[in-house]
Amino acid sequence: MVLSPGSVAPNPDDLLILLAVARAGRFTTAGETLGLSHTTVSRRIAALEKDLGGRVLSRSAGGWELTELGRRAARAAEDVETALATINEGDAETDQIAGVVRISATDGFSAFVIAPAVAQLRRRHPRLSVEIVAVTRRALQHRSGLDLEVVVGEPQVHRAEAIRLGFYTLGMYASHEYLRECGAPAGIHELSAHPLVYFVDSMLQVDDLDAPRRLVPDMLDALSSTNVFVHVEATRAGAGIGLLPCFLADRHPDLVRLLPEEFAERLPYWMVLRPDSLRQPAVAAVAAAIRDRTVAVGDALLGAGSAPPSP
Repeated sequence: MVLSPGSVAPNPDDLLILLAVARAGRFTTAGETLGLSHTTVSRRIAALEKDLGGRVLSRSAGGWELTELGRRAARAAEDVETALATINEGDAETDQIAGVVRISATDGFSAFVIAPAVAQLRRRHPRLSVEIVAVTRRALQHRSGLDLEVVVGEPQVHRAEAIRLGFYTLGMYASHEYLRECGAPAGIHELSAHPLVYFVDSMLQVDDLDAPRRLVPDMLDALSSTNVFVHVEATRAGAGIGLLPCFLADRHPDLVRLLPEEFAERLPYWMVLRPDSLRQPAVAAVAAAIRDRTVAVGDALLGAGSAPPSP
């Protein structure tokens, strides 16, 4: 990195500490990774800022974010990290796809797409570790501690790269037992006589997921949850008619898709990354694996096998 007037060459150890903070978003978490105390991390960051003559971190709602100077320093730290890894590996070829990659994604996508993609990737790169935080929310404006996010709906973000992965379909489902007891609706107008299994309305943060509920405003909430797997199991247990992702519901033969030609809400998955994330080989490899897996299961995501063909 090019040093500004009045600055001195930084301590490489301090650069690596900054890189750990940038990835973790918090001094405490970075310290745990490095085996250092919170106080030591804070002191070394202060020393780095003194050497460089400016702030390398700024506090945000989600943790610590790199400043422009901090981003330049972090790129230099990545070079130091790579050089050290090469030394430690000796003459052996260094596998750059290693270390921890942290992901935030919806629970259904995490299970159906990310987990199998990571499992396959780790067969080739066993030093890779992936942490998944399963949550359904809008894309964060500050991604401290996260390398990438997968969200439903087009994200409105700054200082980030957004990539549309593909689409999935929400459909109406009920169990065979429920239909025997309560009958099947002949059309959307009859859905108001049936209870709904879906997200907790007051806690739903994603506008695209709120839109399907507006198509059936008269349905009474029977069982609501923030977890899509609860929706699936509640529908299988006969709690009501579930508004479910086809790629999860179609795997259960005891569920029947209802009114597929009238109710098929198609929603997009987007991947969001920090601008510097794709420079990390491990993050780039995980992102590519997720994209490949999304394409490979595209028909299942759309529920192609559950709806009758168009005339």
